[in-house]
Amino acid sequence: MVIPASLVEAAQRIEGREISPVELTNACLERIAARNDALHAFITVLADQALAEAKRAEKEIANGKYRGALHGIPVSIKDLIDVAGVPTTCGSAVPARRALYDAPVVANLRRAGAIIIGKTNLHEFAFGTTSDETAFGPVRHPLDPARSPGGSSGGAAVAIVEGMCLGSLGTDTGGSIRIPSAACGITGLKPTVGEISCDEVVPLSTTLDHVGPMARTVDDAALLYAAMREGKVDASDRPVAPDCALWLSVPAPYFLDKLDADVRRLFGDARAALERAGHGIQDVAIAHAERTADVYLHIVLPEAAWYHAPLLAVHAQRYSPGVRLRLEMGGYILAEDYARAMHARTVLRRAVDRALEGVDALMLPALAIAGPPIGAASVGVEGGMEPVRGIMLRLTQLFNITGHPAIAIPCGRGRDGLPRGLQLVGHRGGTERLLAVAAAIERQMIGGAGSVGGGVG
Repeated sequence: MVIPASLVEAAQRIEGREISPVELTNACLERIAARNDALHAFITVLADQALAEAKRAEKEIANGKYRGALHGIPVSIKDLIDVAGVPTTCGSAVPARRALYDAPVVANLRRAGAIIIGKTNLHEFAFGTTSDETAFGPVRHPLDPARSPGGSSGGAAVAIVEGMCLGSLGTDTGGSIRIPSAACGITGLKPTVGEISCDEVVPLSTTLDHVGPMARTVDDAALLYAAMREGKVDASDRPVAPDCALWLSVPAPYFLDKLDADVRRLFGDARAALERAGHGIQDVAIAHAERTADVYLHIVLPEAAWYHAPLLAVHAQRYSPGVRLRLEMGGYILAEDYARAMHARTVLRRAVDRALEGVDALMLPALAIAGPPIGAASVGVEGGMEPVRGIMLRLTQLFNITGHPAIAIPCGRGRDGLPRGLQLVGHRGGTERLLAVAAAIERQMIGGAGSVGGGVG
């Protein structure tokens, strides 16, 4: 069967008895069998378990016990998040832990009727942006296998684009949901910090970690977000796009300084289209934005080093060289520097709050470049060459520091045929409002219900 174009469409067809959960799950498993060896999207495929869950969902629906839009929908879980009875590998050769329990986010998805089809590949321990440092083979971009799909949730993004599932759970510490979503042309949401439980999720930075949904459209992401929080979904969980003009601010200094030509062009086109549609857009400066990378590193490095110290003491040689180096660097951060960064975090949070005063959201690119060539150390942007890791984190990591909700949606394709992404940042605690704003922009800018692979452009 043809995989439905969105989770919402799949749910409508299941509810209407046009397709069954078993048919849909088999179709996704066939896509995994056909493409996973080439793309390395999944580490663990739970075929037998998924089919058993699909049969149970089919029986429940036939008996009038339909649970809502996720009932019978195959979803994947980033292999940093515990699924009961399944190894949590974290993309590493370090010995995996076998989870005794589902993480709360997984348990909530199950309560909503979702089918867990497998666990996706990632940059080792989520400590990278390219998904090529992994013990299970580099994740490859579905449109160009020589390129990275972004990271660290790279396998999740590829699984969605390839129809291997209808939604994924990812994690985001510096951009790890939004970066691969932008690189692959899908939608990825980082909620407000603390809204979604990170229990039974292997940490990178306990201060900056977020768990969130990845999907084809804003509506799809909203349904997953609701299920992750409440363990159920109903019609009211689909965002209602406001029919009035939006007010948006573009943080131009720092954030628009280093972009590739296609990102700049497509972002400018999106802004112009929204202005023509009657929306108000103004430039704004976020005070101290230039300190983002320094503050981020002085938080994430020591927190990651703290968690990994016992593992490094026994299994150092099993880590990928780049990940091991970053973890070892964390041991040299002084307590004074960490405390200074935590103070600066408060200053930056207030600066983003001020930039959001009087507007619905901030609007900026989600990723300064396309997915880079696998193994590349640097990449070109307007003005010269930049280190891959730094340029990929540049536009997203501030909002992990401050905890504001942020979403990446497709913004067209560059002249190279690769997707580019738009990022929207909302008020703290305003994730549902951000989803409504994103839905309005998705429909006006892209012309409808999302567009896997990057929309038009």
